[in-house]
Amino acid sequence: MVSYIVKYKLYHLIFWFLYHYFWWSLTSGSIIEAAQNILFSNYSIKFLFYVLMQAFGVYFNLYYLIPKFLQKGNYWIYIPALLLTVLLTSAGIIGGYFVNSAVVGLPFEELFKIAPTEFFQLFKTNALPSTLASMTLAMSIKLTKNWISSEKRRNAAEKENLTTELKFLRSQYNPHFLFNTINSIFVLIHKNQDMASESLAKFSELLRYQLYQCNEPEIDLTQEVNYLKNYIELETLRLDLSHLDLQVTIDNSNTNGYRIAPFLLMPFVENAFKHVSHSTDSRNWISIELKIRDNRLVLNVSNSKPGLSISNTAESSGIGLANVKRRLELLYPNHHKLEVLKSNKEFVISLEISMKEGTQEHIKIV
Repeated sequence: MVSYIVKYKLYHLIFWFLYHYFWWSLTSGSIIEAAQNILFSNYSIKFLFYVLMQAFGVYFNLYYLIPKFLQKGNYWIYIPALLLTVLLTSAGIIGGYFVNSAVVGLPFEELFKIAPTEFFQLFKTNALPSTLASMTLAMSIKLTKNWISSEKRRNAAEKENLTTELKFLRSQYNPHFLFNTINSIFVLIHKNQDMASESLAKFSELLRYQLYQCNEPEIDLTQEVNYLKNYIELETLRLDLSHLDLQVTIDNSNTNGYRIAPFLLMPFVENAFKHVSHSTDSRNWISIELKIRDNRLVLNVSNSKPGLSISNTAESSGIGLANVKRRLELLYPNHHKLEVLKSNKEFVISLEISMKEGTQEHIKIV
């Protein structure tokens, strides 16, 4: 029975019945008296005409006039058609008064306390205002439902666009990292084959991590930190540390239980190794610090820079930093703080991300 009512939307008639019952109760001042008048008095047919005629007028407007004229911008047709629908609906309700009188077998004037020739008074004071109220209510409900549906579609489309953008950004980063690392190992092969072999083993561990261990929207922070440490070790194999002061402080003692989007920290560290100065006349240095404090991940990375013109060219050529900035905006809106400081001699980034144990309440990418 319930499925039948839902399938054919018969609950709409129940709604209009209750709507008119509410107004009758409000007018009479008693819900019991209103129910008796509707079900057991001589006015049941009149009430039925109110329900059916206004339901017909409302749905004719919602499902014919609005789609056919209003939504297509034909206002000069829609407005007269709507006014005519209101007038005809109200006239049909007045017809119900006469049908009611004929069915119960009582004179019109005795039943409704008004002469039948004064039907226009009933039209003006009862039928027309009631019809206008029903039309207004129905259009308000319809417009509200349409707005809610539009908002849901807009939010779904926006989320889909963000997800697509995140997938694109992540797909950009993987080949970017692979290209840089393979290039580093290629250079190392000509300098020290033993170190190149060890670098290749480290690289295989990093590649395995990328391919198999971080395909989720978020991974354990411990995994990401270990990945970062492996990358740093890989870089130290190919660098001449006699001309580079490398300071690495990674406190992973309390990273358990936290999760983070994969490959989010790497671009900052990679950028430092890629663009650090290699001058023989001045100090070259890289400083990396990572820690968890008060549910906040703090990453500080700084490096010395080569000459101004070289530095600008190098920094503008990569996609890593721009990529990760965009990912932070999408994944951690209002939950991160990124500061980038540049000078002629150094490049400094400071990143803070508000962390929560378990799954983060941010946009996810699958």
